[in-house]
Amino acid sequence: MSIREQFPIFQHTNYLGSCSHGALSIQVRQAYESYLNDRDRYGARWDFWVEQLETARSTLAELIGCQPDELAVTPSVSNAVSSLASGIDFTGERNKIVCTDFDFPTTGQIWRAHEARGAEVVYVKASEDGTTIPFENFEAMIDERTAVVSIPHVCYRNGAKLDIKPIVELARSRGALVVLDSYQALGTIPIDVVELGVDVLLGGAQKYLLGSSGVGFMYVRNEIIQKLQPTTSGWFCQENINAMDIYANQPSMTARRFEGGTPNVPNLYAVIAGVKLIQSIGVDNIEKHIAELTEALKAGVKQRGFKLATHPDGRYHGPMIAIKSTDMYKLVATLAEEGIVTSCRDGNLRVSMHIYNNQADIEQLLQALTKHKNLLA
Repeated sequence: MSIREQFPIFQHTNYLGSCSHGALSIQVRQAYESYLNDRDRYGARWDFWVEQLETARSTLAELIGCQPDELAVTPSVSNAVSSLASGIDFTGERNKIVCTDFDFPTTGQIWRAHEARGAEVVYVKASEDGTTIPFENFEAMIDERTAVVSIPHVCYRNGAKLDIKPIVELARSRGALVVLDSYQALGTIPIDVVELGVDVLLGGAQKYLLGSSGVGFMYVRNEIIQKLQPTTSGWFCQENINAMDIYANQPSMTARRFEGGTPNVPNLYAVIAGVKLIQSIGVDNIEKHIAELTEALKAGVKQRGFKLATHPDGRYHGPMIAIKSTDMYKLVATLAEEGIVTSCRDGNLRVSMHIYNNQADIEQLLQALTKHKNLLA
């Protein structure tokens, strides 16, 4: 069976919406069925559910090159960032949080919420055309007062990809922690947290990792875990989750201290299946395949005179290409009527490729865009 055949939606639909939600594979569907079968078989076997959590933790840790004890598995990235932020002291002179114009609302809004605790939030501005953020803009913003530099790996609005290592080196030289949101990159480019040098990496399972919503995760570099004391809590973040001690709060010495209550057990099965599928194909192979598709799409857009909202150079974008629209919602709905699933943000059509897409998908989309060019800018 080919890779594409493992995703039944392609029997009737051209799916180009992975930046919102990855297509459902046969393996992930079978994983959900396994969960239901295990419910029938075991009833309320919490030791078995915890085992699934630890399998998911190990699988995700392997994907990004960290130790399992450095990984928190959470219901969402929002939960992870909220827990992380609660453990940072913003009362001193080093209270500045540097975000970017490309941040996803989760990070921007949560950091702003901590202004009530003394944080000062500033934003690194994008280039005039909005397709990148010049490094000198980071140099101007990150200083000795900076506590946290919060950056997206790939922008959710237009697919812009940042060059991470120079930003990390700059932040480190000025004593700041780096929090990298890799949700829109994981599964499409190789990521090694040790090689990148980040302090924290955020991700989730529902997009290019081919799992489902309801599971996020957060890598925290081992050297800083115990320096952060989150004020969020729950029984799964305790050193001993079976202690059931209501008279004490004893957070784990590992990244589990950033977790909370009962994990989303059904979706743990999906995460394991999705990531293992990614690993069986190889992220290097996925990256190469996506690059070929994005180049074909950009060439077709240029040939037809449409306007990109994404940088034309493949070094500066991820697996998603944004095309300027005059009515993005109507364009997405019109394409859906023709059996093409896309998404939109910020006045742009978002087209996101994955390993299951092919050149025929791109050609069908370009033909549909030509037909409905009145909806393009």
